[in-house]
Formats: sequence, structure tokens, C-alpha cells
Amino acid sequence: MGPVLAGFLQLLALIGALALAYVPLGNYMAKVYSSDKHWRVEKWIYKGIGANPDTEMRWLAYLRGVLAFSAVGVLFLYLLQRIQGVLPGSLGFSSIEPAQAFDTAASFVTNTNWQSYYGEQAMGHVVQTAGLAVQNFVSAAVGIAVAVALVRGFARARTGELGNFWSDLVRGIMRILIPGSIIAAIVLVACGAIQNFSGIHEVGQFMGGQQQWNGGAVASQEAIKELGTNGGGYFNANSAHPFENPTPFTNLFEIFLLLVIPFSLTRTFGVMVGSVKQGYAILATMATIWLSFVALMMWTEFAHHGPALQAAGGAMEGKETRFGVGASSIFAVSTTLTSTGAVDSFHSSFTGLGGGITILGMQLGEIAPGGTGSGLYGMLIMAVIAVFIAGLMVGRTPEYLGKKIGTREMKLAACYILITPALVLVFTAVSMALPTPPHSMLNSGAHGFSEVLYAFTSAANNNGSAFAGLNANTDWFNTMTGLAMLLGRFLPMVFVLALAGSLAEQKPVPVTAGTLRTEKPLFTGLLVGAILIITGLTYFPALALGPLAEGLAS
Repeated sequence: MGPVLAGFLQLLALIGALALAYVPLGNYMAKVYSSDKHWRVEKWIYKGIGANPDTEMRWLAYLRGVLAFSAVGVLFLYLLQRIQGVLPGSLGFSSIEPAQAFDTAASFVTNTNWQSYYGEQAMGHVVQTAGLAVQNFVSAAVGIAVAVALVRGFARARTGELGNFWSDLVRGIMRILIPGSIIAAIVLVACGAIQNFSGIHEVGQFMGGQQQWNGGAVASQEAIKELGTNGGGYFNANSAHPFENPTPFTNLFEIFLLLVIPFSLTRTFGVMVGSVKQGYAILATMATIWLSFVALMMWTEFAHHGPALQAAGGAMEGKETRFGVGASSIFAVSTTLTSTGAVDSFHSSFTGLGGGITILGMQLGEIAPGGTGSGLYGMLIMAVIAVFIAGLMVGRTPEYLGKKIGTREMKLAACYILITPALVLVFTAVSMALPTPPHSMLNSGAHGFSEVLYAFTSAANNNGSAFAGLNANTDWFNTMTGLAMLLGRFLPMVFVLALAGSLAEQKPVPVTAGTLRTEKPLFTGLLVGAILIITGLTYFPALALGPLAEGLAS
């Protein structure tokens, strides 16, 4: 079997698995967030944190819950890293330096999981399990909660109430993420991923010295790392490491995990707003972009430019021979179009255009299908903008799901889409202009610029993957990427929740002959076009200086 055919068959198998999970998982999540009953363990948690899960919150109260909970998470994870040296199970590792501890705390709390450290050489068992793994669960649950609040804004009328943040948070963890992660971890252990708390031990000679490895609760962290679109690996090689990703089957299974919740949330959206066709329209938009990016990535990486690539069957530099070009391309596109950031190959070694595709995937806002929750609310913001554009074309007040898109709603949507590009472009420009930051670049020219652009694109969009050529463990990059992650996560949430509150207060508008049918293929095409045009106009100059220049020159 040729590598192209193998990649195509793996893509078909992945699509089939996602299709089978779509309806049951989407319906189940809608039931989770619509139920008025609480599990006994959930009641114990509410009592422990002093929350009343039955109290409805307006958008400001909901936002305060999100920000307060996340702030406590940043502080706790920062302190845990700073005292690692005196904790049991530290494996002899010292405490993390302040700038790097801040960067890592901001990273995992924002669902980014950017790592400027070698996991197997820096973090002990306590920090990995009680710190990083816990944030993998709660940060993903926060994203889903915010998305559900926006969906309620569309579904409800004449009320500013969006549900209860604490109830949404706990239900997301207890009813979705923990059960899913348990099943996924069992599958990974059965296929060869490690799960233990062993110390450091020597495994043989390597380049004239002793090679050492430490164990860890890898399978369980790998499960929530993918299912919660987190991405931070136990080992520096991430999902290219055989302890995390042993076989081609586990590689495909991990891609399935990182896609299944974001895609299925479109079904949840459709059920909660009372029209599954609306969910299918959003799904079609996400799937169109994802499949287009996968096809384009495979084309660029399978292209045979020269005898070396022809002999290898594609651009194999930086890719695992266990997975090949096809599976690596699917993984790369899926991890950058979601907010996962896990890698089974190294994006810096992709072709110039292939590396550009990974950057562009993040710059779209990671909405196809995006992260757990963040992909859905990002896509719904783009749907609001697409409806507004359509309204301008026909001279009619725009409406979406029976809600008028007026001045206030458009201002909030515009602020949402401007925040992340501003962070990416400003931080990249400052880093290139100052004398010290460019010293962290392994490469010069267009590829070196792409390393810096990729870093801040990844941080501000809460992705977490890296171009691998940039030394990000400096005070500058630890501090600036940490700020980019925090601002890129929580400022957009402010506008999302404010928009949700504004929509929930409205009186539904009746459907008329002039109403834009947002469940039709025509709207899907309009939405895809709006996303690509807005992103292209925003980022094209920066992309032209980096991956496009490199790709055209090769």
C-alpha cells in the first residue's frame, strides 16, 4: 500500500468514527447542560466550594465566576511549581524559575499548554498530576461552559440569565471529561502507553553517555490532553514519543479524541436552540475548512521535489516513520485547527507552505472545529458577522436564530475578532524590533520570522504548539507569551458573555419571507468565505514575510 493511499484510508476511518460519535455525544452533552438534576458527588462539590448551582447568573456574574476561578488556578499552579523542590515525588527536580512558572501557569489555565521546558527533565509527579493534569480538566470545562452560556443566549428570550457557571463547570468535568478520559486512558494503556509513578532509571547508552527516562501517569494525562484539546505532553517530544503515542492506531485514536467534542458540540448547539439543522450548518462550515486544510497539507507534504523526497514518499523530515506523511499531516491540521497544540511531528520541519498551513489554521481563530467550547463560540461569533454582511448586501436588519444583530451585538463581535490578531501582530512586531528576542531564533530570514510569528499565534490563540526552532525559555518569551495567553483567552470571553447576555434579553423576531435561511448551504458558503476573507486581510502581510516567502523560494 502506498503512503498516499494509506493516508487517505486513515482519513476515511477518522471521518467514520467522528460520524458515529456525533449524534449520541452531541445529544448527551445537550442533556447534561439542560438537566435540572444534580448528581450526589456534584452536590458534595457545590457544598465544598459554597456554590448554589440552582442560582441563575447574568453575564457579569457568570464572567466573574470564570475570571475568579481561573485566577485562583493560575496562582495555585504557579506556587506549586515554585515549591516543587521540597515536594515528595519531585524526582529530584528543582523548583521552576519565576518567569517560566508564570508562563506555564498561564499556559495550562488558559487551555494553551505551551511548554518552554522539557517535561521529563523539569516536572515531577506531583506537579504533573496535581497541577498540570487538573488544569487539563478544568480549563476545558471552562471553555465548554462559556460556549453553553452563548448558546443559551440564542435559545432564551426576555431574560439576561445564562445559567450557573459553577454548575456548568462541575457537570462538564464530572459527566463528560472524566468518563471520556477514563475510557480513553484504558484504550491507550492497552495499546502500550505507560501509566505508573516510577522514578528516573537508566535505559542504556546513547551517544557515549547514559540515557535516562522517568515514568509517570502518562496515559491518563494523554487522554485528557487530547479530549480536552489541551496539548501539553508528559515528554518534550509530545505525541511523537512512543510512551505517549505507541502505535499508528493510537495516533489515529488521539486525533479522534481531539476532534470529537468540538465537532459534537455543534449537535449540542442545534438541540439546545431547537433546530438541529442550524447545528448541521455550523458543522458543515467546520468540516469544509478542516477537510480543505487536510487536503492542502497532504498535497504540500507529499509533493516530490527532488530525489530525496521522492525516495521517502514525501517530506519526511521531522516526521515519525511510524506514522508517515499522511497521518502526520492529518494530526498537524487537526491540532492547529483546534486549540490542542499536541504534535506527532515537528512543524518547523514541514515544507514552507506546510508550515504556513499550520499557522493559518490557528489564525482562523481555531474554529474548524476549534477547542472544547472555544471553537463553537468562535464560530458563532463569525456566524453573527456573516449574517451582518448578508444584511448589508440586501439592506435588511440582520437576524440570527430569531435575534436581531444590532449595533451593540456587532460592536461586541467586532471586538472579539480584533483582539487576537492585535495580540499576535503587536507581540511579533515588538519581538522582531528589539535587539535581544531575535537571538532566540534558530534560523534567520523568512523561517526565523515564522518561528516568532508561530509562537505568538499559538499563544494568543491558546493553541500551545511550537515551531520547535525558537528558544522560548527566556525571560522575554516566558513573560510575553504568558501575557498573550491570558489576554487571548479571557478578553474574548468578556465579549462572548456580554453578547450572550444581550441576546438573551431580546424578544424573538418572527421568521418572514425576507429572513436569511442560516441552515442552508448558501449560508455555509457565505460563512466560509467570511472567515477566509477576514483572516486573509488581517494576516496576509505577516504570512507573506514568513511562510509564503519561504514556500515560494523553495
